[in-house]
Amino acid sequence: MISFVRGILSEMGEGYVVVEAGGIGYMIYVPATVLPALPGLGEEIKIYTHFSVKEDGQSLYGFLHREDREMFRQLLGVNGVGPKGALGILSVLRPDELRVAIISGDAKAISRAPGIGAKTAQRVILDLKDKVDMPDISGAVGLSPADMAEGDMRGAKGAYGEAMEALVSLGYSRSEAVSAIRKVKASGVGEEQGTESILKQALRNF
Repeated sequence: MISFVRGILSEMGEGYVVVEAGGIGYMIYVPATVLPALPGLGEEIKIYTHFSVKEDGQSLYGFLHREDREMFRQLLGVNGVGPKGALGILSVLRPDELRVAIISGDAKAISRAPGIGAKTAQRVILDLKDKVDMPDISGAVGLSPADMAEGDMRGAKGAYGEAMEALVSLGYSRSEAVSAIRKVKASGVGEEQGTESILKQALRNF
């Protein structure tokens, strides 16, 4: 098994990168969410990989962090989700956003991935709900895992929670709302600035 590839980023395209290591160019399929975080061409990079062997060939799938690769492998354990489906899910949702979607039961967000229907999205939620770890994510937005598992925003307290409720009422999914508020908090906008300010900043994130 190839656990990781360290080398020079020699090429990148839609859904893949080529890393040159030891005189060999490794073509590695990556989620679309990875591409903006890559260094420039010609720079060194380390990609954590999952090696897939099938009757029709061998493929490498890559991620910038071990935790992201583990999320990919958890998706592969869901009946009906293959490597392409798992990569598609992680191309529309970053791993933290996917964890939020799973805990909150947000099948709509998961089913945005190409080739992933509503039934498969529900299966992802049912199979992985007890396997994802959420303390850092939930603490960042003032939501407990229990609040998110209830499937609504009413458990959230304070201006952050009110802003999330407003985002959901505007048509954004629960996972999108949680992700947007996390970014607001990370930018230094505190609850003391009020719900309206938080909401305006959150909308800019979209």
